[in-house]
Amino acid sequence: MRVDIGVFAHNEAAGIAAMMARLLAQDIFADAGFEARALVLANGCVDDTEALARAAGAEVADLPEGGKSRTWNRFVHDLARPDADVLVFVDADIAFCDAGALRRLVQALGARWVINSQPIKDIVAQPEGLSALDKIIAAAGGGLDDWKTAICGQLYAMPAPVARRFHLPIGLPVEDGFLRAMVLTDALTEPEDFARIGGADDVWHIYASERSVRALIKHQVRIVVGSAVNFAAFAALVSVTAARRHDELARAAGDPAWLSAVLRARLPRWPFGYVPGHFLIKRVVRAADQPRALLRPKRLLITVLGFGFDLIVYCRAQWAMLRGTGAGHW
Repeated sequence: MRVDIGVFAHNEAAGIAAMMARLLAQDIFADAGFEARALVLANGCVDDTEALARAAGAEVADLPEGGKSRTWNRFVHDLARPDADVLVFVDADIAFCDAGALRRLVQALGARWVINSQPIKDIVAQPEGLSALDKIIAAAGGGLDDWKTAICGQLYAMPAPVARRFHLPIGLPVEDGFLRAMVLTDALTEPEDFARIGGADDVWHIYASERSVRALIKHQVRIVVGSAVNFAAFAALVSVTAARRHDELARAAGDPAWLSAVLRARLPRWPFGYVPGHFLIKRVVRAADQPRALLRPKRLLITVLGFGFDLIVYCRAQWAMLRGTGAGHW
């Protein structure tokens, strides 16, 4: 089985050598059942990511233009081997659970279109010596989304022919949420098929959690803005006939102005403005579905604090969109 592993790296000079050591220690490279290739996708870097990755023994694609969705398109359609069977998408700043993680991830794919690794915050994986804020972040995280039905952009795999069915518009702030919708509906041409996405039960990875309120708010604003941008892009796709939607995606992937034009044409919308209201109330709605849990003081406190946090994020996301900073690359 031919497996191409794309490592998405934007200004990762501080950690790329350690990442390459972790990656090249994966046993998929020594397993006779696989022909694995790793490619560092150094996109939009202004530091020494490319040079340090090469020095660590990596094959590197130096991509002057940054952006996760643009880089995704380059990897899938231009840089991966034409005869690759599976593509693995890896962020450069994660740690694997063990040396067999990538092999087991690929083996778990089966007939699915996407298989996820479970994301675990470092403050959850290593809970020693946490501050009170860290404990709140650790307790509040991971409760709103099911990693087995979402796409975790930090580490997942797709059959190469399936990945090549899709293109991503340039400039998406949250590309994995957009890709999830495309996979579930085959580019909004079919009803959602949740059997296409799954999670590998014995594969997980660790990522660095935000450790301050300011950083956490900034991160969550990007997520909310990205979701609002995605909804506008979905509406633009639905406005063309189903037979043309894959072609429209390809056009969006080749036109840096496509997404900005969509946002100008479709946002704001009455009555919610730029960001749909469910982003503000989804935590409360989820809590209301489990009223007995709210009888526990800790859960009630987390819900109240979470709503206050969501309110701040919602208002800041509306302001960011109003100022015209909703789209772009990170």
